Amino acid sequence: MPIDESRAFLPVRIAVLTVSDTRGLADDRSGDTLVERLEAAGHVLADRVILRDDADDIVAQLDRWIDDAEVDCIITTGGTGVTGRDVTPEAVERVADKMIPGFGELFRWLSYQTIGTSTVQSRACACVARGTYIFALPGSTGAVRDAWDGILKDQLDSRHRPCNFVELMPRLLER
Repeated sequence: MPIDESRAFLPVRIAVLTVSDTRGLADDRSGDTLVERLEAAGHVLADRVILRDDADDIVAQLDRWIDDAEVDCIITTGGTGVTGRDVTPEAVERVADKMIPGFGELFRWLSYQTIGTSTVQSRACACVARGTYIFALPGSTGAVRDAWDGILKDQLDSRHRPCNFVELMPRLLER
């Protein structure tokens, strides 16, 4: 995917939410991987939180960041599986204005290259919520790498051609 070096890079302010009943900041490898990658790409870590798998708590945190002018994008890691405690996609759907189905489809296609048919257990998803992008990733470091390296690194780069999510940001609230 081509990067047009003649265009200006526009850093995106990204909040990272880890959803886990067992992890804390000291052992949040997926969150660490995501933060390392987004900062290496030139973006700004706007905030970072770890929450238990509780849909109401996740929705409340998403709403806080959606309403925060200092957050352009939210990336979650964890809670996208099929067990009873995995509720991140349901929380994302509760705040979503528009789902971005191609994100989950492309993620699973990329993930298939790494983990084969096990990718069907992922409910990775994305949406736009009141002008803010939300990307919900599985909780493994491999999934975070697949999603960042294979999709988000380019789509959150304002120089990526032929198009990218960043250039659409000023128009997300159009009616």
